[in-house]
Amino acid sequence: MISEKKVTVIALGGNAILKPGQRGTFDEQMANVKTTCEQLAQMVESGRYKIVITHGNGPQVGNILLQNETSKEVAAPMPLYVCGAQSQGLIGYMMQQTLHNLLAQKGKGSIPIATVVTQVVVDSKDRAFQNPTKPVGPFYDEEQAKILEREKGYHVREDAGRGWRRVVPSPDPIEIFEKEAIRQLVEARSIVIASGGGGIPIVREDGGLFGVDAVIDKDLAGERLAVDVEAKIFLILTDVEQVKLNYKTPQEKGLSHATLEEAKRYHAEGHFAKGSMEPKVRAAIRFIESGGERAIITSLDRAVDALEGKAGTTITN
Repeated sequence: MISEKKVTVIALGGNAILKPGQRGTFDEQMANVKTTCEQLAQMVESGRYKIVITHGNGPQVGNILLQNETSKEVAAPMPLYVCGAQSQGLIGYMMQQTLHNLLAQKGKGSIPIATVVTQVVVDSKDRAFQNPTKPVGPFYDEEQAKILEREKGYHVREDAGRGWRRVVPSPDPIEIFEKEAIRQLVEARSIVIASGGGGIPIVREDGGLFGVDAVIDKDLAGERLAVDVEAKIFLILTDVEQVKLNYKTPQEKGLSHATLEEAKRYHAEGHFAKGSMEPKVRAAIRFIESGGERAIITSLDRAVDALEGKAGTTITN
C-alpha cells in the first residue's frame, strides 16, 4: 500500500504550459511551466502530499502534426499516437527539470522526479470508434480534406467555419498500463509525471499491445490514473477558480462544496458545458464513486489554497 503522505494526482489544464495567443515557442512554454511548478513545489515543501502530475498536450501535439504535414516530403510522418508519446517526453522534460531546479533552491534537490511514457488501455469496441468527434491537427480546405479521407481513410469534418479538420475517436480509458511502475516510483518517494495528454491510447489484441489513433479526454484519464495509483486526492486545475451553477445566467453561483449525490444531480441537470467543465465534473464524480477521498476543481494559482479548503470546488462522499 502507498502510505503516510496523501497521494495526490494533479491534472494540469492547458494554460499550465501554453496560454491563449502565444505562439508556443520553447521559451514561452518554459516560462509557463516555471509558474506552474512553483505551485507544485509548494505542495511538495508542505510535506503533506506525494504528488503525481498529469497534463494536457493539445497545442504540442497540434504542432507536431503540423510539422509532420509540412515536412512529409523529406521526413516520414508519424501516427497520431506516436505524436502523443513525443509530446509526453517534451512536456515531461520541461516539468521535471524545472521542478527539480525549484526544489533544489529549497534544499530538496534530492527528491527524484521521473516522467513515465504512459499507455492507456481502451476498448477496441468502444462506441467512440464508430463516431469520431475529436478534432486534431491542421486545418485543410475541403478539397484537401476529401483527398485525405479518400487516400488515408481519415474522418474529416468542417470545423466552425474555420476549415476542415481530421476528427478521431475519444474512447473511455480503462486502465493505466504502467500503473504498477508508477505506484512503485511513488512508494519510493519519487514525483511522477504520467499519462500526459490523456495517455497513448492502446488496445489489447492477440496477447499484445497496439497503438490506435485516438485522443482520450485528459481529465477522465487523470481520474483513471488517480484510481490506479490509489490516490486520496484528485486535484483538477483549470482556468477558473470554482465550478459555477447556472453559468453565464443571472442565477450564476459559485460552488464551494458538493456531496457526491449533489454533484451527480447538478451534472444530470446540465449545469456544465460539454468539452469544458462537464468532463472535469464527470471525472471528479467517478473518482469519488471509486473510493477517492476528495476531488477538487480550481485554478492553477489557487491550487495550494484549494488543498487547504480555502478555494475551489471540493466534492466528497
